[in-house]
Amino acid sequence: MESIPISVEGFAHVKAELERLKAERPAIIQAIKEAREEGDLSENAGYDAARERQGMLEAKINFIESRMPRFNVVDLHKVGGDKIIFGATVKLLDLETEEEREFILLGPDETEYSPDKRCISVFSPVGRALLGKEEGEEVTVNAPRGRINYEILAVAFHGPVIPPKE
Repeated sequence: MESIPISVEGFAHVKAELERLKAERPAIIQAIKEAREEGDLSENAGYDAARERQGMLEAKINFIESRMPRFNVVDLHKVGGDKIIFGATVKLLDLETEEEREFILLGPDETEYSPDKRCISVFSPVGRALLGKEEGEEVTVNAPRGRINYEILAVAFHGPVIPPKE
């Protein structure tokens, strides 16, 4: 099983999401119970909707729980260096368009919690292509829109990107 990197802050958000989802269970079970009491289940839209919500909720809970043992929790205060690794902020130059872009490499389970839309997964095509590279190197990314050639302008480590979970 491949481990999944996640920041301390990202892990706290995922745990909170799991707790929130589990807390929704009783309300959905109650909605199913009430819909059953209405009688004929074959034409009961409320029952069907509640069962569908329950199925989606349980699938999300199972998905998160199945990933938890694979998480490798990383303190972003303690990462650094010259090479691009998890937690790095990378400034790139698109060699075709001359456009500069900046990405922050995080785990796939936490990019959505960042208020900064520059966060990408280390498992994305760009993230995978950048890992282990250094400033000044050129890298080719096989992205869905085609091959993109970048020059790495800067590699920095600024610590946590995701706000702490309160």
